[in-house]
Amino acid sequence: MRRNLYIAIEGPIGVGKTTLARLIQKDFGAELLLEVFEENPFLRDFYADRERYAFQTQIFFLLSRYRQQHDTIPHILRRSPLISDYTFAKDRLFAHLNLRGDELDMYERIHSILAEKIPLPDLVVYLRADTDVLMDRIAFRDRPYERDMDRGYIDALNKAYEGFFAAYDEAPVLPVDTNDLNIVSRPEDLGFVIQGIKSALRTGVRQRPLPLGWEGGPPAEARTLADVQRWHLALSKERGAEADPTLTFLRLQEAMGDLASELRAAWRAMERHYLETGERASAQRSALEERLPGLREGLATCLAYLFDLANDLGIDLQEACQERMRGGRRS
Repeated sequence: MRRNLYIAIEGPIGVGKTTLARLIQKDFGAELLLEVFEENPFLRDFYADRERYAFQTQIFFLLSRYRQQHDTIPHILRRSPLISDYTFAKDRLFAHLNLRGDELDMYERIHSILAEKIPLPDLVVYLRADTDVLMDRIAFRDRPYERDMDRGYIDALNKAYEGFFAAYDEAPVLPVDTNDLNIVSRPEDLGFVIQGIKSALRTGVRQRPLPLGWEGGPPAEARTLADVQRWHLALSKERGAEADPTLTFLRLQEAMGDLASELRAAWRAMERHYLETGERASAQRSALEERLPGLREGLATCLAYLFDLANDLGIDLQEACQERMRGGRRS
């Protein structure tokens, strides 16, 4: 059964995860899943004495996040796209920052059991900002338990996020530098982020991803260029292909060379038929019928590599073609 789109937004404290989730909800027709952190009874004490209250705080968060995601995410995805302002994976990041020794070992054993049962997002939007920017945003929102937030802790957390997502491979990640963005006051900044998400998803105006495993090609509902491009991306992922624009372009050039050879052969066949019949139109039809299998295969190969290149570069071909046609045909 096909599930709906699932986007998770991540980043350090104060970067604007919940704000972005709320602002893009309508654009993706999604429901929201927001982290309920105020209910943690150890949180205020943790910020006052991190070493003493780290284990209680972390285990409470782990179990709370598990309960929310395990029970809620599959239920929502059966009926609607979903945007969440956190991932289950990030809990482990905080644990390694705050726990040591036997406490960390105990946490790891519990986390490894629970993590297997949590659905993974289709895309993680990783919001980044400098530590000074984070401190300014934390001060601006003025949550009572964050008023005495230590800059050293936020800086360490910020670096931990960078290291975490440098190695994260459970889902595609879209990094977004938010230092100079104001998605609340500047619509163009919000639009920039939304377009980046859509490009990363390769969805254009539709958000539901196409399923893997179509041996015979796209299903009947794949009626647009964007649909076929998404199917091609899904097929490439299923086969384990890596995104390498340079290599893909070289393969496209080679395929175009093969197609050019087929066209030259068709031209020679046309000249041969013309000498035999004296009829140009008839000669052309005969030549095309003769060379059609090779021309068909050559065009399909070029198109496949063109889709690969567009996906490697994060370009929605349908959207790009529409923009070009609106701008007029090049001479």
